[in-house]
Amino acid sequence: MAPRIEILKEKKLVGLHLAMSLSDNKTTALWKRFMPRRAEITHQVTSDLISMQLYSPLYFANFNPGTEFTKWAAVEVSTFESIPQGMETFLLTGGLYAVFDYKGHPNDGTIFKYIFGTWLPESTYTLDERPHFEVLGEKYKNNDLTSEEEIWIPIKPK
Repeated sequence: MAPRIEILKEKKLVGLHLAMSLSDNKTTALWKRFMPRRAEITHQVTSDLISMQLYSPLYFANFNPGTEFTKWAAVEVSTFESIPQGMETFLLTGGLYAVFDYKGHPNDGTIFKYIFGTWLPESTYTLDERPHFEVLGEKYKNNDLTSEEEIWIPIKPK
């Protein structure tokens, strides 16, 4: 599965975030808090949802499923005006990304094992220290084998 390589333009995001680890995954709780409030966010650019992860610089070098990272449930907006109470903003800076079109169960980690264990080491790129995210568009179906999403991995030339 070869990704497409894209240069992302800066995006303005509004949403909620939680600290978690893979061994203490709070993704479901995060989305259960966010989804009922999604309609409160004005100036949405698309109907897509953004699931974003912020990792420390050494997260992948010293991988441990108990190491915490920050996960966001968000949407892209055109302006940071009128942010709903309790929600936060995030400016996703642009840059080079490998984009994987994934089809399958959203909780199947096989795609990430491929990305980090096979594709990235064999590519002409290395991981960059910017946010990782998934675009959950119209074809995304939670807990469904036919679900589709885009996985965006920040990269830079080796």
